[in-house]
Amino acid sequence: MEAQAGDRLLTHGRTVGQHDRVAEIVEVLGAGGTPPFRVRFEDGHEHLISPGPDSVVQHTVVRKQAPESP
Repeated sequence: MEAQAGDRLLTHGRTVGQHDRVAEIVEVLGAGGTPPFRVRFEDGHEHLISPGPDSVVQHTVVRKQAPESP
């Protein structure tokens, strides 16, 4: 899981009736865009998180891929 500041972290609800949680990634603390992340939730609360398999990063900017070497 790789992210950069400005991306969104979507964490799916684990039980029936529990809503998905969305947070903005404010800071990436791991090497190469890996967790842990400092995130800000919609209510303004900030939290340090290492997301599990129930989370996905939604990139906000299209990233350029490195050209393949011949």
